[in-house]
Amino acid sequence: MSSVRLARHYLRGMLERNFGRIIFISSESGIMTPPEMIHYGLTKSAQLAVARGLAELTKGTKVTVNSILPGPTMSEGIVDFLGSISSKAEASLAEAEKEFFEKHRSSSLLQRLIDPREIANLAAFIASPLSSATNGAALRAEGGLVRTIY
Repeated sequence: MSSVRLARHYLRGMLERNFGRIIFISSESGIMTPPEMIHYGLTKSAQLAVARGLAELTKGTKVTVNSILPGPTMSEGIVDFLGSISSKAEASLAEAEKEFFEKHRSSSLLQRLIDPREIANLAAFIASPLSSATNGAALRAEGGLVRTIY
């Protein structure tokens, strides 16, 4: 809820100034919920709905509200998660990562964890004036994990 509260707080001022960018960092799990992370997928689906709803309030302005949908990204949390679902108790990170993509995310075209800087690059673009025509979008940076084209 913190992202929702923060966005709602700043949206009014952005609308008054007729400029601003709100960027939600959601997840591909918001549109393709994995069975081992239903609770997480639920929160990310809700976040996408909130982002789109807020974007509707910006009609005719220079304020945009978008979401980025990263796929599995290298973070502290994922290291523990990969270890917890690995079939090998003492698997290295590389082994656990390989197994994860083979068994749990086989549709990924990237077949590796995403570097956080790759997500940051997309966020920098969405925050820039270059993205002025992008509003209400859910932008995927999930390595081709999601098979749908919409």
